Amino acid sequence: MEQRTLGKTGRRVGVVGLGAWQLGADWGEVSEAEARATLEAAVEAGVSFIDTADVYGDGRSEQIVGRFLREHPDLTVATKMGRRVAQVPANYVMDNFRAWNDRSRANLGVDTLDLVQLHCPPTPVYSSDAVFDALDTLVAEKRIAAYGVSVETAEEALTAIARPGVASVQIILNAFRLKPLERVLPAAVAAGTGVIARVPLASGLLSGRYDESTTFGPDDHRTYNRHGESFDVGETFSGVDFATGLEAVRRLAPLVPAGATMAQFALRWILDQRGVSVVIPGARNPEQARANAAATGLDPLPEETLRAVSDVYDELIRPQVHDRW
Repeated sequence: MEQRTLGKTGRRVGVVGLGAWQLGADWGEVSEAEARATLEAAVEAGVSFIDTADVYGDGRSEQIVGRFLREHPDLTVATKMGRRVAQVPANYVMDNFRAWNDRSRANLGVDTLDLVQLHCPPTPVYSSDAVFDALDTLVAEKRIAAYGVSVETAEEALTAIARPGVASVQIILNAFRLKPLERVLPAAVAAGTGVIARVPLASGLLSGRYDESTTFGPDDHRTYNRHGESFDVGETFSGVDFATGLEAVRRLAPLVPAGATMAQFALRWILDQRGVSVVIPGARNPEQARANAAATGLDPLPEETLRAVSDVYDELIRPQVHDRW
Protein backbone atom coordinates (compact mmCIF):
# COMPACT_ATOMS: atom_id res chain seq x y z
CA MET A 1 0.00 0.00 0.00
CA GLU A 2 1.18 3.52 -0.77
CA GLN A 3 2.56 5.32 2.30
CA ARG A 4 2.19 9.02 3.07
CA THR A 5 3.41 11.18 5.94
CA LEU A 6 0.65 12.09 8.39
CA GLY A 7 1.34 15.81 8.64
CA LYS A 8 3.35 17.05 11.60
CA THR A 9 3.20 13.69 13.37
CA GLY A 10 6.03 12.63 11.04
CA ARG A 11 4.53 9.13 10.95
CA ARG A 12 4.29 7.22 7.70
CA VAL A 13 0.92 5.51 7.28
CA GLY A 14 -0.87 3.56 4.59
CA VAL A 15 -3.11 5.86 2.57
CA VAL A 16 -6.20 3.78 3.37
CA GLY A 17 -6.77 3.47 7.10
CA LEU A 18 -9.67 2.12 9.12
CA GLY A 19 -12.33 4.16 10.88
CA ALA A 20 -13.35 2.26 14.02
CA TRP A 21 -16.69 3.92 14.79
CA GLN A 22 -18.51 0.86 13.45
CA LEU A 23 -16.60 -1.36 15.89
CA GLY A 24 -17.97 0.58 18.84
CA ALA A 25 -21.60 1.54 18.22
CA ASP A 26 -24.16 3.42 16.15
CA TRP A 27 -23.98 1.21 13.04
CA GLY A 28 -25.86 -1.82 14.26
CA GLU A 29 -24.41 -4.64 16.36
CA VAL A 30 -20.85 -5.79 15.65
CA SER A 31 -19.53 -8.55 17.90
CA GLU A 32 -16.02 -8.39 19.31
CA ALA A 33 -15.08 -11.44 17.24
CA GLU A 34 -16.29 -9.68 14.08
CA ALA A 35 -14.46 -6.52 15.10
CA ARG A 36 -11.21 -8.39 15.63
CA ALA A 37 -11.55 -10.23 12.34
CA THR A 38 -12.13 -6.89 10.61
CA LEU A 39 -9.00 -5.42 12.20
CA GLU A 40 -6.96 -8.48 11.20
CA ALA A 41 -8.15 -8.28 7.60
CA ALA A 42 -7.40 -4.58 7.41
CA VAL A 43 -3.84 -4.97 8.69
CA GLU A 44 -3.19 -7.93 6.41
CA ALA A 45 -4.28 -5.70 3.50
CA GLY A 46 -1.76 -3.01 4.42
CA VAL A 47 -3.73 -0.74 6.77
CA SER A 48 -1.47 0.83 9.40
CA PHE A 49 -3.64 3.70 10.68
CA ILE A 50 -6.75 3.26 12.85
CA ASP A 51 -9.01 6.11 13.93
CA THR A 52 -11.24 5.73 16.98
CA ALA A 53 -12.76 7.95 19.70
CA ASP A 54 -13.50 7.76 23.40
CA VAL A 55 -17.25 7.97 22.79
CA TYR A 56 -17.55 5.18 20.21
CA GLY A 57 -19.54 2.68 22.24
CA ASP A 58 -18.55 4.59 25.41
CA GLY A 59 -14.99 3.31 25.07
CA ARG A 60 -15.77 -0.07 23.49
CA SER A 61 -14.06 0.80 20.22
CA GLU A 62 -10.90 1.98 22.01
CA GLN A 63 -10.85 -1.16 24.15
CA ILE A 64 -11.19 -3.49 21.15
CA VAL A 65 -8.49 -1.60 19.27
CA GLY A 66 -6.32 -1.62 22.39
CA ARG A 67 -6.46 -5.38 22.74
CA PHE A 68 -5.55 -5.72 19.07
CA LEU A 69 -2.76 -3.16 19.44
CA ARG A 70 -0.93 -5.34 21.95
CA GLU A 71 -0.25 -7.81 19.16
CA HIS A 72 0.34 -5.14 16.49
CA PRO A 73 2.34 -2.42 18.27
CA ASP A 74 3.56 -0.82 15.03
CA LEU A 75 0.12 0.54 14.16
CA THR A 76 -0.62 4.25 14.45
CA VAL A 77 -3.82 4.81 16.43
CA ALA A 78 -5.60 8.14 16.60
CA THR A 79 -8.36 8.79 19.09
CA LYS A 80 -10.57 11.77 19.89
CA MET A 81 -11.78 13.57 22.98
CA GLY A 82 -14.36 16.13 24.00
CA ARG A 83 -17.76 14.61 23.32
CA ARG A 84 -18.21 13.10 26.77
CA VAL A 85 -19.52 16.36 28.23
CA ALA A 86 -21.92 19.15 27.32
CA GLN A 87 -20.67 20.91 24.21
CA VAL A 88 -19.75 24.28 25.68
CA PRO A 89 -16.29 25.87 25.40
CA ALA A 90 -15.92 26.00 29.20
CA ASN A 91 -15.54 22.21 29.28
CA TYR A 92 -12.43 22.27 27.09
CA VAL A 93 -9.94 22.70 29.95
CA MET A 94 -6.79 20.94 31.14
CA ASP A 95 -8.40 18.96 33.97
CA ASN A 96 -10.87 17.40 31.55
CA PHE A 97 -8.17 16.82 28.94
CA ARG A 98 -6.05 14.90 31.45
CA ALA A 99 -9.03 12.83 32.61
CA TRP A 100 -10.08 12.01 29.05
CA ASN A 101 -6.50 11.17 28.08
CA ASP A 102 -6.07 8.90 31.09
CA ARG A 103 -9.23 7.02 30.16
CA SER A 104 -8.14 6.63 26.54
CA ARG A 105 -4.64 5.53 27.55
CA ALA A 106 -6.18 2.86 29.77
CA ASN A 107 -8.61 1.74 27.07
CA LEU A 108 -5.85 1.52 24.46
CA GLY A 109 -3.24 0.12 26.84
CA VAL A 110 -0.57 2.70 26.03
CA ASP A 111 1.43 5.26 27.99
CA THR A 112 1.49 7.81 25.18
CA LEU A 113 -1.35 8.30 22.72
CA ASP A 114 -0.10 8.58 19.11
CA LEU A 115 -2.55 11.29 18.09
CA VAL A 116 -5.41 12.89 20.02
CA GLN A 117 -7.97 14.98 18.16
CA LEU A 118 -10.48 17.43 19.56
CA HIS A 119 -13.76 15.80 18.54
CA CYS A 120 -15.70 18.44 16.60
CA PRO A 121 -15.76 20.92 19.49
CA PRO A 122 -17.79 24.14 19.61
CA THR A 123 -16.46 26.64 17.09
CA PRO A 124 -15.06 29.11 19.69
CA VAL A 125 -12.68 26.39 20.95
CA TYR A 126 -10.58 26.71 17.80
CA SER A 127 -9.78 30.33 18.70
CA SER A 128 -8.83 29.64 22.31
CA ASP A 129 -5.12 30.03 23.05
CA ALA A 130 -5.64 28.33 26.41
CA VAL A 131 -6.93 25.16 24.72
CA PHE A 132 -3.91 24.84 22.48
CA ASP A 133 -1.51 25.75 25.30
CA ALA A 134 -3.03 22.86 27.25
CA LEU A 135 -2.55 20.50 24.31
CA ASP A 136 1.08 21.59 24.04
CA THR A 137 1.48 20.78 27.74
CA LEU A 138 0.07 17.28 27.21
CA VAL A 139 2.70 16.71 24.52
CA ALA A 140 5.42 17.96 26.87
CA GLU A 141 4.12 15.56 29.55
CA LYS A 142 4.30 12.71 26.99
CA ARG A 143 0.64 11.85 27.54
CA ILE A 144 0.20 12.42 23.82
CA ALA A 145 2.71 12.39 20.98
CA ALA A 146 0.75 14.81 18.80
CA TYR A 147 -2.61 16.51 18.58
CA GLY A 148 -5.06 17.46 15.88
CA VAL A 149 -8.67 18.42 15.38
CA SER A 150 -11.71 16.82 13.86
CA VAL A 151 -13.89 19.53 12.35
CA GLU A 152 -17.34 20.04 10.90
CA THR A 153 -16.68 23.08 8.73
CA ALA A 154 -14.04 24.35 6.33
CA GLU A 155 -13.67 27.54 8.36
CA GLU A 156 -12.92 25.55 11.52
CA ALA A 157 -10.29 23.61 9.60
CA LEU A 158 -8.63 26.77 8.37
CA THR A 159 -8.54 28.25 11.88
CA ALA A 160 -6.91 25.06 13.19
CA ILE A 161 -4.38 24.79 10.36
CA ALA A 162 -3.13 28.28 11.24
CA ARG A 163 -1.99 27.00 14.63
CA PRO A 164 1.58 25.65 14.41
CA GLY A 165 1.05 22.79 16.87
CA VAL A 166 -1.85 21.20 15.01
CA ALA A 167 -0.45 18.06 13.39
CA SER A 168 -3.56 17.02 11.48
CA VAL A 169 -7.09 18.01 10.56
CA GLN A 170 -9.85 15.47 10.09
CA ILE A 171 -12.65 16.60 7.81
CA ILE A 172 -15.50 15.12 5.80
CA LEU A 173 -14.24 14.76 2.25
CA ASN A 174 -15.90 12.70 -0.45
CA ALA A 175 -17.56 13.07 -3.85
CA PHE A 176 -20.52 14.69 -2.04
CA ARG A 177 -18.31 17.13 -0.09
CA LEU A 178 -16.05 19.10 -2.42
CA LYS A 179 -15.76 22.33 -0.45
CA PRO A 180 -12.48 21.32 1.31
CA LEU A 181 -10.79 21.25 -2.10
CA GLU A 182 -11.14 25.02 -2.42
CA ARG A 183 -9.11 26.27 0.56
CA VAL A 184 -8.62 23.60 3.23
CA LEU A 185 -6.41 21.18 1.31
CA PRO A 186 -4.19 23.91 -0.18
CA ALA A 187 -3.78 25.48 3.28
CA ALA A 188 -2.89 22.11 4.80
CA VAL A 189 -0.27 21.47 2.13
CA ALA A 190 1.26 24.90 2.71
CA ALA A 191 1.38 24.40 6.49
CA GLY A 192 2.53 20.76 6.44
CA THR A 193 -0.64 19.74 8.26
CA GLY A 194 -1.99 16.24 7.69
CA VAL A 195 -5.49 15.71 6.31
CA ILE A 196 -7.55 12.73 7.48
CA ALA A 197 -10.54 12.27 5.17
CA ARG A 198 -13.50 10.93 7.08
CA VAL A 199 -17.00 9.79 6.02
CA PRO A 200 -15.45 8.90 2.65
CA LEU A 201 -18.40 6.82 1.51
CA ALA A 202 -21.09 9.21 2.79
CA SER A 203 -22.29 6.69 5.40
CA GLY A 204 -22.45 4.00 2.74
CA LEU A 205 -24.32 5.97 0.09
CA LEU A 206 -21.22 5.95 -2.10
CA SER A 207 -20.91 2.19 -1.80
CA GLY A 208 -23.60 1.88 -4.47
CA ARG A 209 -25.34 -0.84 -2.45
CA TYR A 210 -28.42 1.12 -1.39
CA ASP A 211 -31.70 1.92 -3.10
CA GLU A 212 -35.08 3.40 -2.15
CA SER A 213 -36.05 0.20 -0.33
CA THR A 214 -32.97 0.13 1.94
CA THR A 215 -33.70 0.44 5.66
CA PHE A 216 -31.41 0.62 8.69
CA GLY A 217 -31.85 -0.62 12.25
CA PRO A 218 -33.11 1.60 15.06
CA ASP A 219 -29.62 1.63 16.65
CA ASP A 220 -28.04 2.87 13.41
CA HIS A 221 -27.38 6.61 13.10
CA ARG A 222 -28.62 6.41 9.50
CA THR A 223 -32.05 5.93 11.08
CA TYR A 224 -31.98 8.07 14.21
CA ASN A 225 -29.81 10.96 13.03
CA ARG A 226 -31.04 11.41 9.49
CA HIS A 227 -32.21 14.93 10.31
CA GLY A 228 -29.55 15.76 12.91
CA GLU A 229 -31.56 14.65 15.92
CA SER A 230 -28.51 13.42 17.89
CA PHE A 231 -25.46 15.15 16.38
CA ASP A 232 -24.47 17.17 13.34
CA VAL A 233 -26.52 15.93 10.39
CA GLY A 234 -23.45 16.28 8.19
CA GLU A 235 -22.09 13.10 9.78
CA THR A 236 -25.01 11.09 8.36
CA PHE A 237 -24.97 10.67 4.56
CA SER A 238 -22.68 13.75 4.55
CA GLY A 239 -25.81 15.85 5.08
CA VAL A 240 -27.23 14.86 1.71
CA ASP A 241 -30.89 13.93 1.32
CA PHE A 242 -31.02 10.14 0.86
CA ALA A 243 -33.02 10.21 -2.37
CA THR A 244 -30.73 12.85 -3.88
CA GLY A 245 -27.71 10.80 -2.90
CA LEU A 246 -29.11 7.74 -4.63
CA GLU A 247 -29.64 9.71 -7.84
CA ALA A 248 -26.11 11.08 -7.67
CA VAL A 249 -24.67 7.59 -7.24
CA ARG A 250 -26.59 6.40 -10.31
CA ARG A 251 -25.02 9.21 -12.33
CA LEU A 252 -21.56 8.39 -11.01
CA ALA A 253 -21.85 4.66 -11.68
CA PRO A 254 -20.75 4.84 -15.37
CA LEU A 255 -17.49 6.46 -14.23
CA VAL A 256 -16.39 3.44 -12.17
CA PRO A 257 -13.37 1.70 -13.77
CA ALA A 258 -13.82 -1.86 -15.01
CA GLY A 259 -13.25 -4.38 -12.24
CA ALA A 260 -13.69 -1.83 -9.45
CA THR A 261 -16.61 -1.23 -7.11
CA MET A 262 -18.37 2.08 -6.55
CA ALA A 263 -16.83 2.24 -3.06
CA GLN A 264 -13.31 1.71 -4.41
CA PHE A 265 -13.90 4.39 -7.03
CA ALA A 266 -15.09 6.80 -4.31
CA LEU A 267 -11.99 6.11 -2.21
CA ARG A 268 -9.67 6.48 -5.21
CA TRP A 269 -11.24 9.87 -5.92
CA ILE A 270 -10.27 11.02 -2.43
CA LEU A 271 -6.73 9.67 -2.71
CA ASP A 272 -6.28 11.65 -5.93
CA GLN A 273 -6.81 14.95 -4.09
CA ARG A 274 -3.52 16.69 -3.31
CA GLY A 275 -3.03 17.13 0.41
CA VAL A 276 -4.88 14.02 1.64
CA SER A 277 -2.73 11.99 4.05
CA VAL A 278 -5.08 9.10 4.77
CA VAL A 279 -8.71 8.17 4.18
CA ILE A 280 -10.55 6.28 6.93
CA PRO A 281 -13.48 4.21 5.63
CA GLY A 282 -15.22 2.14 8.26
CA ALA A 283 -15.85 -1.57 7.94
CA ARG A 284 -18.14 -3.99 9.72
CA ASN A 285 -16.57 -7.19 8.43
CA PRO A 286 -13.31 -8.48 6.90
CA GLU A 287 -14.66 -8.40 3.34
CA GLN A 288 -15.36 -4.67 3.55
CA ALA A 289 -11.94 -3.98 5.09
CA ARG A 290 -10.14 -5.86 2.32
CA ALA A 291 -12.20 -4.25 -0.43
CA ASN A 292 -11.54 -0.77 0.93
CA ALA A 293 -7.80 -1.35 1.10
CA ALA A 294 -7.82 -2.59 -2.50
CA ALA A 295 -8.78 0.91 -3.68
CA THR A 296 -5.07 1.76 -3.57
CA GLY A 297 -4.56 -0.64 -6.46
CA LEU A 298 -6.64 1.48 -8.83
CA ASP A 299 -4.87 3.83 -11.20
CA PRO A 300 -5.35 7.55 -10.54
CA LEU A 301 -8.57 8.73 -12.12
CA PRO A 302 -8.32 10.65 -15.41
CA GLU A 303 -9.07 14.36 -15.52
CA GLU A 304 -12.31 13.87 -17.42
CA THR A 305 -13.56 11.61 -14.63
CA LEU A 306 -12.67 14.16 -11.98
CA ARG A 307 -14.56 16.81 -13.95
CA ALA A 308 -17.58 14.52 -14.26
CA VAL A 309 -17.65 14.03 -10.49
CA SER A 310 -17.61 17.81 -10.07
CA ASP A 311 -20.46 18.17 -12.56
CA VAL A 312 -22.67 15.75 -10.61
CA TYR A 313 -21.81 17.59 -7.40
CA ASP A 314 -22.60 20.99 -8.89
CA GLU A 315 -25.97 19.90 -10.22
CA LEU A 316 -27.32 17.73 -7.40
CA ILE A 317 -25.30 18.09 -4.22
CA ARG A 318 -23.90 21.61 -4.04
CA PRO A 319 -27.28 23.28 -3.35
CA GLN A 320 -27.80 21.07 -0.29
CA VAL A 321 -24.39 21.11 1.39
CA HIS A 322 -21.84 23.55 0.05
CA ASP A 323 -22.73 26.59 2.13
CA ARG A 324 -23.51 24.62 5.29
CA TRP A 325 -20.11 23.16 6.11
